[in-house]
Parts: sequence; C-alpha cells; structure tokens
Amino acid sequence: MEMHPGQLAVSAAAVQELVDAQFPQWRGLRVAMVDSQGTVNTIARIGEHLTARFPLQPGDPQEVRRWLEAEAAATAELVGRTRFATPEPVAIGEPGAGYPLPWSVQTWVPGVDATVADPGESVGFAQDLAAFILEVRAIPTQGRTFSGGGRGGTLRDHAEWMATSLEASHGLLDVPLMRGLWSEMVDLPRGDAPDVMNHCDLIPGNVLVREGRLTGILDAGGLQPADPALDLVSAWHLLEETPRQVLREALECDALEWTRGRAWAFQQALGAAWYYQDSNPGMSRWAQRTLNRIATDATSTAS
Repeated sequence: MEMHPGQLAVSAAAVQELVDAQFPQWRGLRVAMVDSQGTVNTIARIGEHLTARFPLQPGDPQEVRRWLEAEAAATAELVGRTRFATPEPVAIGEPGAGYPLPWSVQTWVPGVDATVADPGESVGFAQDLAAFILEVRAIPTQGRTFSGGGRGGTLRDHAEWMATSLEASHGLLDVPLMRGLWSEMVDLPRGDAPDVMNHCDLIPGNVLVREGRLTGILDAGGLQPADPALDLVSAWHLLEETPRQVLREALECDALEWTRGRAWAFQQALGAAWYYQDSNPGMSRWAQRTLNRIATDATSTAS
C-alpha cells in the first residue's frame, strides 16, 4: 500500500541501470533494495559501502535537486562532529530509467536500527544519546535561526495539523485524552532559549544500536538550528521511564524545556500514528508507543 499519493517506485534493475549509466566507477557493484520503515526515500545498497536514496513523493525535479543539495550540505556538516557514525554525502544522480527525479548517494553506515533492537531499557543508551545531543548542540549555528514550516519553531504553528490528526484518530486512539494533552501543550512558551543545532528527527528508524548502546545516526539531512527541546523527542520515542530520566539529568533540562520536548514528540507521534496505520504499520506502532509513554508521563507528572 502506498504511503503517499502518487508515490514513486524504483526497482533494483532501474537502480542498476542508473548507476551503470551515470556512475561508471561503480559498475559491477551489486545493487540490493533495503527493507525500511522510512517514509521519505526508497533505499538501495550499492556494493558494501554506498547507499542510494530515491525520493518517494513526486515533485518538480529542480526543487527536488535543491532539496537534495541542502540535505547533502546538512549531512556533511554533521560528519565528524560527534563520536557516532553518520552517513557522508557522495553524489547526486539525474532522472532516468523510468525514475523522474534526481536522487542521492551516501556512504552506508552498518548496523541495526532501534525498530529491531529496542534500546528502551538501556541506561547506557540514554547516556550515549545525551552525548550525541550535546555534541550536536555544540555545532555553531553561524548566526542561523530556525526557518521553515516543520518541527522546531512554535508548537502553535502545528495546531491545524493536530486538529486533522485528532479527527482522523477515532477508533485508533483515545481521542479525548489526546485532545486534552495537546490543549496543555499547544501554547507552551519558548522563553529566552536561543535556537541550537538539532538533528531534528531522532526516531527509532534513524538510530543504530548494538548491545544496548548507540552506534550510529542516520538521516542527518534535517540538521539545522531549532528549539533546543526538539531533539528531546528521542526521550519518548526511544526510552522507558528510568533511562528517560538519565537522559534528562545528563542534559540538565529545566521543566519547561523538558515539557516542550514531550510536546514535540507528541506532535510527531500523533500525526504518524494514524497517517501510517495501514501503509506503514511499523511506523504507526512506534508512534502509538510514544503516545502511551507521553500519556503515562503526563499523568504521573500531574499527580
């Protein structure tokens, strides 16, 4: 089932044709499609060390190229800035072989993601995650501030999408409970906290785990200045109660920042739970788990 209207498809044979035509230095490398819960790109391996990423949603090729160039620049900015492995941008390919858009090539980061190896009870993983967030925050913003309509600005900007998501969640979630939680979150203030660098998408599929420890981070193309609370979404997407508190203590979060982080996690999870219920059940399941954690956490805090 398609996740998006008009979703684009690409086969291993088409990837092989594109690689052979545009990057002859990689001819003869085996192409294999990657099974992923990702919602933005179809992924293919090229040999042992490269991965090709094909946008799923139709778009204007020039606009998609600009997006891929911005993604590559953000990905490159993170390389070597933390102790954890991250992909490196390699090339941008052209449309062809029946695929209508530009596409990108990055280095392959080996590992098992947190949808498979759940690190939720690991204190060591929580400590690693805190180290990653702190190292990302230490990257200079160079005078940049948050821009765009995604997560990381003001919660109120997402009120319309949250209203749509609440209406679409009847039969899936306890909508009165979810609506009550959102009403307490939507107008949380930013205070005086300046924007800092954030990965901006610390969800289970973007986190690599081995033996309960963090080994790598994927999808760094969203790296940008944003609300310091944004990467705290990982506390509820990835951790159970005790490791979550370890993360909070390591980051020295005050109550407002921590509560905003919970609100950003709620905003992301509420939309994902219903939108991907049929087309990407794995995504929907972890989003529902996040919402359950938030509901439990909010109830505990209130009492």
